[in-house]
Amino acid sequence: MEIGSVIREKRTAQGLTQEQVATALGVSAPAVSKWERGVSHS
Repeated sequence: MEIGSVIREKRTAQGLTQEQVATALGVSAPAVSKWERGVSHS
């Protein structure tokens, strides 16, 4: 299982949106989306 899948699974199991996770972590919602999709800087 990829880390992005784990992040999404845990987030949705808690009933949280990407925005809520982003706010809690002090990052942007697009950053959370990229983590879940496995997109990174190259």
